[in-house]
Amino acid sequence: MSPTLPPLTDARLTLEGRVATLTLDRHDVRNALTGSALADDIVATAQWVNRCAEVSVLVITGAGSAFSAGGNVKDMANRGGDFAGDVSEVAARYRRGIQRIPLALQEAEVPIIAAVNGPAIGAGFDLANMADLRLASSTAKFGETFLNLGIIPGDGGAWFMQRLIGYQRAFELTLTGRVIDAEEARELGIVLEVVEPEALMARVGELASRIAAQPPKATRLTKRLMKMAQRTELKDFLDLCAVFQGLCHNEPEHLEAVNAMLEAMVKK
Repeated sequence: MSPTLPPLTDARLTLEGRVATLTLDRHDVRNALTGSALADDIVATAQWVNRCAEVSVLVITGAGSAFSAGGNVKDMANRGGDFAGDVSEVAARYRRGIQRIPLALQEAEVPIIAAVNGPAIGAGFDLANMADLRLASSTAKFGETFLNLGIIPGDGGAWFMQRLIGYQRAFELTLTGRVIDAEEARELGIVLEVVEPEALMARVGELASRIAAQPPKATRLTKRLMKMAQRTELKDFLDLCAVFQGLCHNEPEHLEAVNAMLEAMVKK
């Protein structure tokens, strides 16, 4: 029986071959993460993949010409929507709204691939950086443009980018607010690959399927280890590896994978 997909408002979710694809579907506002239900949809999807054993990879992409334009600039100009009110009201709205995205994606147990189909600007850039892997269309652009609008990366972008490309490069992009093309993003290490627009989802699907073909429980444990390695001392980390390895050795999928490898060796 197929797993029940969570109800979403402004995004579409599909599941095929252990790969879930979340498509941000508010192209009328260039998939802005404020002034829409996209934050709720992203959080609901991240929580769902953690509960759904049939999912091994989550792909996030955008419908239309943009991956995500980030915050709704019209709401900023009108001091409305998520940006209305005094300091405490705005701060509370950030915590209840867009800041739930990095927390939910950081807790996602499966690998996340961002298929950046077009401009990823401001919080949209940060959303891409919250993924584990990023593949981009040659038409994609990236910009940490908050300072251009007199605001800071309120969604945690400064935390993610410097861990991705180092403090100095992240500092330059954040403080200048300049927009870079897909090729420069690849050279900086933000993007893994750049492909032509018509080939993006096929290439992402190929990579996602390769990962999804791995033993699913060990895949989730490996992602947890990769994340924990960033904040754990080596001795403590090795202790954790030992326990996780014990779990893996006692899973049927381990024996199945070993037997499959032995059979392949015999055939050679």
